[in-house]
Amino acid sequence: MTNKKFYITTSIAYTNALPHIGFALEIIQADVLARYHKGLGEDVFFLTGTDEHGIKTLRVAREAGRDPKAFADEVAEKFKDLTKILDISNDDFIRTTDETRHKPAVEKLWKKLDEAGDIYKKKYKGYYCPGCEAFKTEREIVDGKCPIHLKPLELVEEENYFFKLSKYTDKIKKLIEKGNLEIIPGTKKNETLSVLKQGLEDVSFSRTKDKYWGFPVPNDPDQVMYVWADALPNYISGIGYQDPSNPSGQAKFKRYWPADVHCIGKDIMKFHTIFWPAMLLSAGLELPKAVFIHGFININGQKMSKSLGNVINPFELVKKYGADAVRYYLLREIVPVEDGDFTYQKFEQRYNSDLAGGLGNLVARVLGIASKTEFKASKPLAGQASKKIEKATKEAKKSCSEFIEKFEFNNALASIWKLISFCDKYINEEKLWETRRPTVIGDLFFAIKEIAILLEPFLPQTSEKILTQVESKKSEILFPKLVK
Repeated sequence: MTNKKFYITTSIAYTNALPHIGFALEIIQADVLARYHKGLGEDVFFLTGTDEHGIKTLRVAREAGRDPKAFADEVAEKFKDLTKILDISNDDFIRTTDETRHKPAVEKLWKKLDEAGDIYKKKYKGYYCPGCEAFKTEREIVDGKCPIHLKPLELVEEENYFFKLSKYTDKIKKLIEKGNLEIIPGTKKNETLSVLKQGLEDVSFSRTKDKYWGFPVPNDPDQVMYVWADALPNYISGIGYQDPSNPSGQAKFKRYWPADVHCIGKDIMKFHTIFWPAMLLSAGLELPKAVFIHGFININGQKMSKSLGNVINPFELVKKYGADAVRYYLLREIVPVEDGDFTYQKFEQRYNSDLAGGLGNLVARVLGIASKTEFKASKPLAGQASKKIEKATKEAKKSCSEFIEKFEFNNALASIWKLISFCDKYINEEKLWETRRPTVIGDLFFAIKEIAILLEPFLPQTSEKILTQVESKKSEILFPKLVK
């Protein structure tokens, strides 16, 4: 293992609703990056979790006649279950209602902002979107509605604590322009810079206790911390920021911070590319190195919505098709930084053509032929394969790595499938089913092993199955063909 660390996070999911396929996309993308960097021998720490305080969970819990904490407990468990069924390799799961780990970190950060002179109290009146958990400026309002949730805004008037966001406008702008904070894709970097050029307003950082749910503001129990003052610090609470009396916790924080990548959705971009950097600057902490922003998933061309009844349940999807099939579709079919579309027809087409007919068929063909010979599976090693097969695998490895580094997961998988196609063509050219030439079988075993290794960040279960089958020379169906 190298001495290099790699700290990656997802956003933390709201506990107002059960997990849907959109968040599944995000944690799968982050998992690819985490597994890839582990494969490079780096010291990886991968954090995900749930965002539980705020008006969203409170309102839904009340509508259900439930205590908000008990409601959040149940939903948080579902998100933990999601990481398990999708074979996510996260090292920790942070909850914002955690009073042992998270609350002390939030309070510590609040005090740092206050000591910097960046927290003050004033009366305020503004338009608030419960869906975004954010106040909207005049230029953000479209026909009296939130442009993201397309619902009327609520007029809120009360006395709150504010954070001097405006103070950090120029600093953040310069850091982004210089590349100290990388925003991916470039279009989102330009959007962020456009917002900064228009100027920032200070933001509300607390709400009155009687209207909200959250941790009390230090030294003012009548106010609770606004959701973003509470949620964003999860990235540091999850690695030990909160406990100065715990040497191991401090060592962990010093080891992993700053984050190498925050993986988030485009709807919360402003909070991660503007709010969070400003808070870190105020507290004297380093900024994350990169923020990777993915798009939304539409269903049959329509926005996913409870009212439309088109929310895709990832648990049911995995139960029907398997975790790796779900991972493959979301990574291969959807351009990572753009909105993508999910349909069962597209899913099953990808499954049959790429997984059952492509990868699965190649492994079955080669192992089937090898089983009829005296070929020993342990023989094909680097240096023993032919130049043409070594060249093809080398190109696939190089291309796959370059695409992952650029967050182009769809293209990385395409480079692996290019190698699969090369192997199929090689079998046909050599008429291997007739000749059963040991050297050609050796080439293909070598290539299939390399394919399995390349697949590990994307399809970890399938990767392991292939390596086991190659070693034993016993073929089992990887992806049963779907028959209508």
